[in-house]
Amino acid sequence: MKAARLIVLGVALAAGGVAAMLASGGSRQPEVAKAPPAPPPLPTVEVLVAKSDLDTGQVVGASDVGWQIWPAASARSSFIRKTDRPDAIKDFVGAVVRMPVAAGEPIRDSKVVAAKAGGFLAAVLPRGMRAIALDVAPDTGAGGFILPNDHVDVVLTRRDKAAEKASGVEKYVSETILRNVRVLAVDQVLGEKDGQKVVIGKTATIELNPSQAETLALSRQIGTLSLTLRSLLDSQSPTPESGDGSEGSKRTVNTVRYGVSSQSTTR
Repeated sequence: MKAARLIVLGVALAAGGVAAMLASGGSRQPEVAKAPPAPPPLPTVEVLVAKSDLDTGQVVGASDVGWQIWPAASARSSFIRKTDRPDAIKDFVGAVVRMPVAAGEPIRDSKVVAAKAGGFLAAVLPRGMRAIALDVAPDTGAGGFILPNDHVDVVLTRRDKAAEKASGVEKYVSETILRNVRVLAVDQVLGEKDGQKVVIGKTATIELNPSQAETLALSRQIGTLSLTLRSLLDSQSPTPESGDGSEGSKRTVNTVRYGVSSQSTTR
């Protein structure tokens, strides 16, 4: 009897242990996977940017520029950093914009000129170039559709007195003396303002080198000057070109008083 009781007691203890193990295993919560550690933050710097679009010739105001956080890895050496120039905003207020700057674009020293360095027009002139003005009218200035930063050709129309003496016929010669000239201003307008698309002015100021400015000043005394507007596709050259006789730059027209006969030659 004692042996049987011991066997029953052993079986009962074994069954209880198995039940306890099953109970403890079923109540165990599954382990939650640990999230990977967050990457370290990228280093940033504060750079000076334009808060609004800045046009050529515009005077920079205090609300036009400000500091903006920028990734340090993509901040070029030409950018103005707050750590290097904490008072840069004060330095740029009152400066004149040389080249257009879009809103959000970092400001660079090459984009502006200090106002005390010269007037508006002197600020936008590249080194070695000159500004010269000439009178225009709707019929000699592409109907008034010429705007600042457009490129034009300058055409001279004059009387050919030597040919008139030889033939006794009134003759006029038209010749392109300058090509791909940048227009700096029309009257005193340096850029497009308030959605303005047409500037009908009496004076156009163009950008030339010194020798070309002398050529234009002399041509103004010889005959009538006209501006012809160039396509954007034909205005890729950054410097003006002298009329060298290519592209049929010269045309002669003969006229007879009280009647007209024409003869044209190109070269």
